[in-house]
Amino acid sequence: MSSSVELRGEAAEVILGEAQAVLAMVQDENRRARLADLIAAVADGEVADEDTDALGELLELGLQTGRVRAVYGPAGEQAALKVFRRLPRGRELDEAARKVTEALASLAGKPLESVRIQATAPGAFLLTLAAEGLELSVRLDRQGARLTGVGM
Repeated sequence: MSSSVELRGEAAEVILGEAQAVLAMVQDENRRARLADLIAAVADGEVADEDTDALGELLELGLQTGRVRAVYGPAGEQAALKVFRRLPRGRELDEAARKVTEALASLAGKPLESVRIQATAPGAFLLTLAAEGLELSVRLDRQGARLTGVGM
């Protein structure tokens, strides 16, 4: 499956701006070369398969830190998110969220007995829900949402 991404309009502007900003700060020559290749691809309007990892890393960083929204506003953030969801990492996160949602659906209509959230590490949390003898644990962190436990 090809993962090349066509970029136009606001998405291309946001990505180009972010790539140039990061390039200005990066000193490692390999990373600079990857960013330069990405900038050239964005300027051409299409990011080929070999550059989609760099694009995903760039977008993930800008979206997680809030920089994309702060610099480009809500519309720029939405444009970046739309592109990110088309990339392999974005599709992985969407699939993980879908699986967690399916598991949580087993609790629908049941009265909750307990809800707990605990910090497991910086930026990582464990959400545990119990209903009618069923307990589900969901880990929430930078890697997304993952079902980590199902108990009866």
